[in-house]
Amino acid sequence: MAGAGAGMTVRSEEAAADSVAGSPVFQRVLLKLSGEALMGTRDHGIDVAVVSRLAGEIVSVQDSGVGIAIVVGGGNFYRGMAAAAEGMERSTADYAGMLGSVLNALTLQDALERRDAQTRVLSAITVAEVAEPYIRRRAVRHLEKGRIVIFAAGTGNPFFTTDTAAALRALEIGAEAILMAKHGVRGVYDGDPREDPDARFLPRLTHLEAIERGLKVMDTTALSLCMDNRLTIHVFELADGNIARVVAGEDVGTVIETR
Repeated sequence: MAGAGAGMTVRSEEAAADSVAGSPVFQRVLLKLSGEALMGTRDHGIDVAVVSRLAGEIVSVQDSGVGIAIVVGGGNFYRGMAAAAEGMERSTADYAGMLGSVLNALTLQDALERRDAQTRVLSAITVAEVAEPYIRRRAVRHLEKGRIVIFAAGTGNPFFTTDTAAALRALEIGAEAILMAKHGVRGVYDGDPREDPDARFLPRLTHLEAIERGLKVMDTTALSLCMDNRLTIHVFELADGNIARVVAGEDVGTVIETR
């Protein structure tokens, strides 16, 4: 009996140690999701199974005590810059892209609420029937009440990407880091790993290095905003468990920071 009791004590101590090791190092983060991350293996649109798995991980991370806000893009439906390059007026193309991000935000909201999460979609353009208007104090209050906040429609302005929206919203809500989940890419490379087999993985960078080297992490406006305010960016592959690992402080992907 004594031996069994000792074994139980050891196992309980090991479980406690594992719990501490996996405890979150952030209190509030902003998760940036591209529209492409919701496509799975499709050419466009949304893969419901992928969104469901993603929602499960987000809810699990929130249950660990981390406040989560999300900025989602709309590239799986419409890319404003691509349309503008084909001759469409840039402002109109960007507004169409914002509507695509609203579609993704509503889809993600549904998947999260199917897992009993409380959510709110806040849109930078007025779509009163399906989302609340973006107001900074309201967003912060929702987070304080334990809700997952999804920011839709970017900044609400043409010529700005959802990368810039992620940086802006993260600063407005007091997030400690931006988590950039990339589709099929480990982190940041010094080239395009899909085209250059010799592209080198970069585990750590400063914001200025990313800007000066022209690395395709975020657009320059977003990187400059993060650099000026010393907001750390974690860039990692959107694979099962990676969001939780980053939140727990593990070295996953690339860290971009200015000390």
